[in-house]
Amino acid sequence: MNILLSAFGGTIVLAIIAIFVGLFLAGIDRRIVAHMQARMGPPLSQPFTDVKKLFAKQSIVPANAIPWLFNLMPIVALASSIAVLLYLPFGSLAPILGDAGDMILVLYLLIVPSLALVIGGFASGSPYATVGAQREMVSMIAYELPLAVSVIIIAWRLMAANVANPFSFTTLMQTSVWDVVGPLGIIGLLILLILFAWITPGELSKIPFDTPEAETELAGGILVEYSGRNLGVFSLAQAVKTVAMIAFGVIILLPWNLSPVFGLTGAGAAAIDLVFFFVKVVIVSILSVTVIRTMMARFRITQVVKVYWFIFGGLGIAAIILLMLDAFLMGGL
Repeated sequence: MNILLSAFGGTIVLAIIAIFVGLFLAGIDRRIVAHMQARMGPPLSQPFTDVKKLFAKQSIVPANAIPWLFNLMPIVALASSIAVLLYLPFGSLAPILGDAGDMILVLYLLIVPSLALVIGGFASGSPYATVGAQREMVSMIAYELPLAVSVIIIAWRLMAANVANPFSFTTLMQTSVWDVVGPLGIIGLLILLILFAWITPGELSKIPFDTPEAETELAGGILVEYSGRNLGVFSLAQAVKTVAMIAFGVIILLPWNLSPVFGLTGAGAAAIDLVFFFVKVVIVSILSVTVIRTMMARFRITQVVKVYWFIFGGLGIAAIILLMLDAFLMGGL
């Protein structure tokens, strides 16, 4: 019973922190975009204000919608986004459910919020939302290929280096993949870094991969019929998923902590590692979401598929070849 209460309490605290960090990242994103476009921009607190206003308004259910499904999907999106966090270590803090899941499980869980958006779009009965839901499904098929390739090849390279439990996040934090590769492996990992930088905006439906929403074409797409508290919950789900997706990439490819450098242990080590972890999350968010969406225009849905399957798929294959050759030369095969 005590274990269950501790896990429940930890989940609540983690969800609150993730919501705060996710909305804060959205505020930073909007401020930097405004600066890059020579505008004043909104205050950092604007995402918090927007969500507060949404929760103060009534949720309107369209006449053609399936009400129970329409109202359920925002909750599913938020719950599944929070579930991802339960399996992720933050700095040197062990994950709440670290022994119950690994990278493969998180890959599946990351799909659920997008599926909730798709189902909610279809359930709304709007033709705009239906087109947006169809585009979201196509986008999912496109970006999941390079994402899965990146995760599997990293785990395989650790396994080739005789590292136990290579799909475990705890293993990834304790044994950085950068420490087991040679020169060719480093080049392959740099390619994977580029892949993750471009997969992240696709996973989060940010420009140039925001074709499911496409305000100028679909008036908001999937979310066109959502309002009030339902839209607010979807906004919170997006904030939490942003933290989860970026944290996932940081754990896999940028897992270093500061406490070993300063020789810290105990609470001091946990605190400095946690702060450093979120600093990395902020930096990655700026580079992979903010900068890319500022310098790019929206892709067409056909271009999204071509970019992920052919360009990034090709880069993924190149990374696989380089890491396999590196393992062979390092004596891991």
